[in-house]
Amino acid sequence: MSISSEERKRVIMEQLKLEGQVKVPDLSQLFTVSEETVRRDLVLLEKDGLAKRVYGGAVLTKLTSYEPPYLQRQQVRMEEKERIGRAAAELVESGDTIAVDIGTTTLEMAKAIAGRERLTILTNSLAVAYHLMESLNSGKFSGKIVVVGGELNPEQQSMSGPMGESMLSQFRVDKAFISVGGISPERGISDYDINETGMSRRMVDAASRTIVLADESKLGKEAFVEIAPLAKLHIIVSNTPLPKEWIQPLRSQHIQWIEAN
Repeated sequence: MSISSEERKRVIMEQLKLEGQVKVPDLSQLFTVSEETVRRDLVLLEKDGLAKRVYGGAVLTKLTSYEPPYLQRQQVRMEEKERIGRAAAELVESGDTIAVDIGTTTLEMAKAIAGRERLTILTNSLAVAYHLMESLNSGKFSGKIVVVGGELNPEQQSMSGPMGESMLSQFRVDKAFISVGGISPERGISDYDINETGMSRRMVDAASRTIVLADESKLGKEAFVEIAPLAKLHIIVSNTPLPKEWIQPLRSQHIQWIEAN
């Protein structure tokens, strides 16, 4: 039974809202239609301002203030997030003071921290704090964990708001590890929730070096609230090679790109 163009577009939009991007070969296989048919669907979505075609597929362009719950996001792109998390954890050195925000990718980074001594880790993520506590108790690393307080968001397992931002403003850290909803050369890094974005912004301000963790679905995407411009970033860790069109903007800002293998 064939699927209409409207039904295909509906499914494509669902995937875009969940993952941020779609690939033509995957959609062709899903719908059992030619890749050219999929490309025509993407052209129509782009004309409606809902998607932006990129090489091999499309990304979501319509800004949204919605982000799926934390537990749901943990199930998306798990392999990529684990690879990025491991690569980011390698940037942590003994004696570091670091800040870790609430993203599911930074959670994978927290799980991967091992073999380091005298760490001080600040976080507003309950999930990150829990896994760090488990690692600390099992001797994977040594140091202390500071949970930054504020208003509890049970859905996102986070603490945020004015109290948390005030607390963060008192600290200075060596490195901030930030997980984002979107990143683009034009707008820098952005995310969805106003309060949580405020916490991430404070972490960036407190850090000597800002390290962004972003899988390929976040590239070229702009979320609801801006965290920081490109000029405030130092390292981007992703699961994909540096896009050619990003080479000059990153080079001009002296930003290092690390591909997590």
